[in-house]
Amino acid sequence: MSKRATTANATAASSARRRLPREERTRQLLDVAWKLINDEGTDELTLARLAEAAGVTKPITYDHFSTRNGLLAALYEDYDTRQTAIFDAAIEAARSTLQEKARVMASSYVDCVLTQGREISGVLAALCGSPELLEVKRSYQYAFIEKCQGIFAPFAGPQGVAPAGMWAMLGAADALSQAAVDGDVTDTQAKEELQQAIVSMVKRSR
Repeated sequence: MSKRATTANATAASSARRRLPREERTRQLLDVAWKLINDEGTDELTLARLAEAAGVTKPITYDHFSTRNGLLAALYEDYDTRQTAIFDAAIEAARSTLQEKARVMASSYVDCVLTQGREISGVLAALCGSPELLEVKRSYQYAFIEKCQGIFAPFAGPQGVAPAGMWAMLGAADALSQAAVDGDVTDTQAKEELQQAIVSMVKRSR
């Protein structure tokens, strides 16, 4: 076992022995779940396996997430919360030009996916595995599209950016980010291509 893994396991065991406030326990369990996905893959992630890895009893994981689907939804929410904070801060600081807003959006999106690596790919794939989880994913997609429509409205035509264009942009963002994770393109190539796709999409709406 590597020194890093030993340290992580010791930290989890120490946290498990202490009675943590609910919010801290949830954070601990999510951190352990992300590590399990990285080490073993999403298919191996169960509430029982999470309890074992976190050094807690199974009722604790069931109390926090109820079901495996609940855990996967919580992981996606955790990822989306961090992604949104980074994205919002970057967009707010960007100059008010189409090129700059598109550049910052593309860079933030790709960087967020790269930071989480293959773990988020596994969670996203699992979200498509059931109608319940797919609905969770789509709710976040709708929220992101609505946010982007507001960002690019000043540079679009009177009707704003068409929904079809926004879905195309989101599809390109996901595909290019995954290609960067897989090493099929560099992160710079993914960002530049996504930026140009966004600019072209907005300009077509004028």
